[in-house]
Amino acid sequence: MNQTTNSILMIRPVAFRMNEQTAVNNYYQKVIDGLLPATVNAKAQQEFDAFVAKLKAVGVDVIVVEDTLNPDTPDSIFPNNWISFHENGDIALFPMFAENRRLERREDILDILEEKGFVIDNIMDYTSAEEDNFFLEGTGSILLDRENGKAYCALSPRADDELFIEFCEDFDLNPIIFEAFQTVNGERKLIYHTNVMMCIGETYAVICADSIDDKKERKMVIDSLKGDDKEVIYITEDQVNNFAGNMLEVKGANDRRYLIMSSAAQKSLTKKQIAQLEEHVTILSSSLDTIEACGGGSARCMMAEIFLPKEEI
Repeated sequence: MNQTTNSILMIRPVAFRMNEQTAVNNYYQKVIDGLLPATVNAKAQQEFDAFVAKLKAVGVDVIVVEDTLNPDTPDSIFPNNWISFHENGDIALFPMFAENRRLERREDILDILEEKGFVIDNIMDYTSAEEDNFFLEGTGSILLDRENGKAYCALSPRADDELFIEFCEDFDLNPIIFEAFQTVNGERKLIYHTNVMMCIGETYAVICADSIDDKKERKMVIDSLKGDDKEVIYITEDQVNNFAGNMLEVKGANDRRYLIMSSAAQKSLTKKQIAQLEEHVTILSSSLDTIEACGGGSARCMMAEIFLPKEEI
């Protein structure tokens, strides 16, 4: 199994704004005072288009799908939460915490991928769990180490342990479960998505170990990563607040590996951390300030990795 892919799905926003339904447990979202909704969306579109252009310039196969005005889906720019794609031709559809995020699941996106030659053999649909208020938000909640057959999950109101274990059984993955926290107004609160505090590349992992308050859990996670011969690069909670954990490794032209992140994330890294990362990959960053502030998500959340087999058209 490959850990990284050359193909990614991205959704271009048409009515991006701060989603009031997700703000209840995504403490990274902010209200930008004095900006009209149309201005926020225009800025998000500019950031999106510049980001896509940078990815395409290094040879990443980016499939861009335009969002629609109806239904109202302010977070559609983050498709990695509702779908995941797998090398065996499976896709998974995930149960979402926010009701308006459930509307992001669009069958026509699957048709678009099939038209591009991707093969979808089977759909694993976990969305009925929404009826019982259990959630598992895709590769936001689940960090896949595809190469080593492992899945990491920080439990939160958006990541249920039983659902996660069911997913791991279905995809034959070894589950690694823990809790990760951030400080909000002096209180320790669960981090809503695992991919905010952690990233797994082919030969390294980036993690905010300080967010795993339970020392046994922290040791278990780090031992697991080191046991797979990954160099562990530690980031701070302050860097997590700048979305330094929200990175994704992708392949460009000639299978060159790139670590994708926002400009804010890159600026927050120390020279030593950058040197450690550059031993493994080339860093590619793009400004996502508006998307990060209003959406509470960053570069990694915007990319749904496509691992599906491809037939020649």
